[in-house]
Amino acid sequence: MTATYPQAATRTAPVPAYRAFDVTVSRITRLSPHFIRLTFTGHDLDLFGDTGLDQRIKVVLPLSANSAAQLGDDEDPFGHFPRTEDWYARWRGLPEELRNPLRTYTIRAARPELGEVDVDFVSHGETGVASAWVNRVRTGDSCVLVGPDRRGDSARVGVEWKPGGATTVLLAGDETAVPAISSILAALPAHVCGQAFIEVPAAGDVLPLPAPRGVDITWLPRTEIGEPEDNHGKRLISAVTTGLSVESRRTMSEAGFDRADLDALGARDLGAGPLWETPGSEPGDGMFAWLAGEAHAITTLRRHLVRERGWDRRRVAFMGYWRAGSSGA
Repeated sequence: MTATYPQAATRTAPVPAYRAFDVTVSRITRLSPHFIRLTFTGHDLDLFGDTGLDQRIKVVLPLSANSAAQLGDDEDPFGHFPRTEDWYARWRGLPEELRNPLRTYTIRAARPELGEVDVDFVSHGETGVASAWVNRVRTGDSCVLVGPDRRGDSARVGVEWKPGGATTVLLAGDETAVPAISSILAALPAHVCGQAFIEVPAAGDVLPLPAPRGVDITWLPRTEIGEPEDNHGKRLISAVTTGLSVESRRTMSEAGFDRADLDALGARDLGAGPLWETPGSEPGDGMFAWLAGEAHAITTLRRHLVRERGWDRRRVAFMGYWRAGSSGA
């Protein structure tokens, strides 16, 4: 007699939405005076789950970029970075001298069939840890990208471009938003119209961007090459507030909020917390605005749209990618 036993059910662990990918720099391309594209390659980048648009990732810099780090000649500069699902909490729990610097960037392009990912960086010399690193990096150097796994259960995690059925769009941002704006413009349906305002450090940083025929792109160089930069965001604010042709001059009641709501909005905008708010649901047809870049400039533009032009704040996504005077991750 042969005994038979029921087979145990096979359990498949869920794939985390975001995880670490160990990569190396395979190409370095100077796009303009201030834009540098790094192409990363890795053995499992075929699983990288890029959805295009404004997909955010973390670029983990080598431990040697941390001024508190003291590396030995044979020490792995990424050896302490956690590869577990709870990587962020574990990273935060490391001693400062063992905590790799990391920064948030937008994927410019992904070619999973080739195991490649492009990330565009803004170079401002030695003014920041990431800018200093990208100016020194060489092909073959190691890096870690924390991004989406295409097998995960949330394909759009890290994507804030959610215009729903909007047929008229406004895009506004500085150089840190150029990769996201570039991808969004390329993905827009042909029937969409609107405007894009992009502030960059210099005239040489103007890049060719494909977009639907009905979307006007306005580049706003702050300086000519070799001149000192003036106030960051000044040209962007001026251009949007004076040159925006997309109008929505509805009354406050038509827009769906009241004065108390606007006062609360102002309090949040002026606070010290993260300046980041996106609509909870995708709007129907009509207008949609996407604003990203230096926090003060983006907050000013958001306030202008909502308070002075009467835009429904549920149709405005705004992201303070960075704050002048701060170098947070």
